[in-house]
Amino acid sequence: MAQLAQPVEPFGEVNVHKQADGTIEIVATILMVPDIEGARTGLALDASASMKKLYGISGMLGGPFAKATGIPNLVEPVARTMAAYLAQFSSSAKCDLIYWACNPAGDAVEPITSVSATEAETVTIAGPKKFPWGRGTKLLPPVKYFVDQAFKDAPWAICVFVTDGVIEDLADVKAFCLQFAKQISTGQRKFIKFVLIGVGEEVDESQMEDLDDMFEGTGLKDPEGNDIDLWDHKLAAEMRKIEEIFAEVVSEDAVVANTGKVVNQAGVVCKDYPDGLPAMLRFKMPKGSTGFTIEFPGGVVTQDISEAL
Repeated sequence: MAQLAQPVEPFGEVNVHKQADGTIEIVATILMVPDIEGARTGLALDASASMKKLYGISGMLGGPFAKATGIPNLVEPVARTMAAYLAQFSSSAKCDLIYWACNPAGDAVEPITSVSATEAETVTIAGPKKFPWGRGTKLLPPVKYFVDQAFKDAPWAICVFVTDGVIEDLADVKAFCLQFAKQISTGQRKFIKFVLIGVGEEVDESQMEDLDDMFEGTGLKDPEGNDIDLWDHKLAAEMRKIEEIFAEVVSEDAVVANTGKVVNQAGVVCKDYPDGLPAMLRFKMPKGSTGFTIEFPGGVVTQDISEAL
């Protein structure tokens, strides 16, 4: 599977699956924000030592040289914006903020606070206080914090994790998430969406893609029959708007237009939607297709897919 780096608006994601017979399967989502009763939101900020400069910490012990560096805190304004945005979709009207990858082993979580959209404008984000900066980056502890503590009783939640490094416990994260997904499928647990956002040049995107794709082929579905897909990933440098956090939080039952159809670049009709154009589109295109157009009352959207072929 190949995911387009920057799909045209209003697509949140466009995934291209080349089939053995040359045909192309497309799974595309149209950006929407959730409107789910009882929803909760969380934002987890990497507090490993490699993040210090992004928090505006020079690495010097102090004195005139440390003050003179004037390194800006790049994390704080971004975290404030994201927390304010996420708070709007929480039933508590607040977003839960935490640091993760604290402690020498990188396995500690330090809750910061819960903030409303207004409170997020002035919240201080300067790094962990209770724990030292981490020397490792373990993702499982913050995942378990949200699943087993903060959002244990929430009917639905979305948790955003920001990191600049390599995840050291990827296998453990995947094993835990697979078990969690099985519990969701049997109705024992409620759904939580995890979004991993990579910042900087040291991020291992192959790891992020591995998490993103881990539920392909599992056949796991929730009690309503929807495919279970816990993870999504984004590279901060490629994000055009904050709404992309919700790129995969789309129901196939959501309708964005009364009717619609999909044609490829040659005008071949790939799928017709006479009863409503859904926010999640699944269709196949014939061999040789290089793009598609969504036609609906009042407009068209054309997407080139050549970069994924």
